[in-house]
Amino acid sequence: MTDKIPLRNVTPDPAVGTHDPHHGAKKEMYARREHIYVREIKGLFQRLRRSANWVLMALYFGIPWLYWGDRQAILFDLPAREFHILGGTFYPQDFMLLSWLLIICAFGLFLITVFAGRVWCGYTCPQSVWTWLYIWVEHLTEGTRNRRMKLDKQSMSGEKAARKSAKHLLWLAIAFATGLTFVGYFTPIRGLIADFATLSVGGWALFWVGFFTLFTYLNAGWLREQVCIYMCPYARFQSVMFDKDTLIVSYDEARGEPRGARKRNTDQRSERSIDHREKGLGDCIDCGLCVQVCPTGIDIRDGLQYECITCAACIDACDSVMDKMNYPRGLIRYTTEHSLEGGKTHILRPRLLGYLAALVIMIGLFVWTVSDRLPLDVDVERDRNQLYSMTREGDITNAYTLTIRNLDDRPHRYRITPEGLEGLALIGNDTVSVDAGRSTTLPLQLAVSPEALDAPSQAITINVEAEDDPDITLAKEARFLGQARR
Repeated sequence: MTDKIPLRNVTPDPAVGTHDPHHGAKKEMYARREHIYVREIKGLFQRLRRSANWVLMALYFGIPWLYWGDRQAILFDLPAREFHILGGTFYPQDFMLLSWLLIICAFGLFLITVFAGRVWCGYTCPQSVWTWLYIWVEHLTEGTRNRRMKLDKQSMSGEKAARKSAKHLLWLAIAFATGLTFVGYFTPIRGLIADFATLSVGGWALFWVGFFTLFTYLNAGWLREQVCIYMCPYARFQSVMFDKDTLIVSYDEARGEPRGARKRNTDQRSERSIDHREKGLGDCIDCGLCVQVCPTGIDIRDGLQYECITCAACIDACDSVMDKMNYPRGLIRYTTEHSLEGGKTHILRPRLLGYLAALVIMIGLFVWTVSDRLPLDVDVERDRNQLYSMTREGDITNAYTLTIRNLDDRPHRYRITPEGLEGLALIGNDTVSVDAGRSTTLPLQLAVSPEALDAPSQAITINVEAEDDPDITLAKEARFLGQARR
């Protein structure tokens, strides 16, 4: 009888899930969402976070109302393909500057991550900012964490319906204001609000306001931590930028374990203050407050987890408990792996300095490029309906469409000069005035004697120069078509 290799089915059972190294238990790849009842906590880091959140929201909602001269200070006019940012006007031709700016932002995020982990997520990410705002509305309308939990377990009543209705109405109001403001960056916001007030808003504006209202309502009100855990790519690749000197929110296991409940110390100087050590207990009293205040619902005592957004709510919660127990603060704190292991933290390290150097260089080059940017853009397009035409005098003419964009913050009068062929002349007015940040399009007709043509198609140049500033000049190439001399 031939021996058989024993086989064992190692396929994970979908009902059981996969092993989670952090929690030492079975965990599904995607678990059904359980509502997280976030407890309100006060402390130093929460004051910093709230201050940052209010400043960011004030900027977001306030910037569209600022004016620069006779127009909105920041307005992305898509139909006109003009992007007004303070005194500058940018066009699709400046798309490279946008790409450059996004790369700078990416390197800035990398620098912050190497230095302090996901501190961007905890303090300034729009998802976190609006989620905390919605949680604040929950506290306002439904009460504390325990009251919200009891309210959800109760059967529907008049009070419950009133509180839930108030919460969702406030959520929708915030979402609508968010959507309206976002569209206000692309459409003059004063006119947009007037259109809504008079019920004369256009279809596209109504669609996008509705879309971003729904998007905000769902993301901040219902999805919340699901966006951070499952949708945000930053949570997935951030670990490759971490090292043992990255500042992260960590639980001091050596000091806190073994955890366990105990009575509060009333006198730090008495022998009772060391009773928990004599009993073999660490400083953690296992109150669970650090879990209750976490917006993503994790237990920081299980170690570093990608769900942690470094908001430091658990630090403030734990410090408040340590104060009540007369224990030193810092059981949960901003620290590094090296520090937790008893080593020395190295702030200035090659990776951090490399990101910093690259960021400084890119910002410097970007500022130089923008400041040295020629405040003029010109487009020349031939009339495709006819190759050329003849005048009564026998000259050959070509028709073009000339677009001049004044990218400066003051008006200019431009002179148009064609060259490239002997005797090439412009028919009509050769000057045009363009206001600051505006563009103009005009027909352009050029004529030349047939004797000047050596080929059916020849290159010419159309020069546009500001009469009041010779440094503002731009040349565009075009083709002149006609019948060449024999």
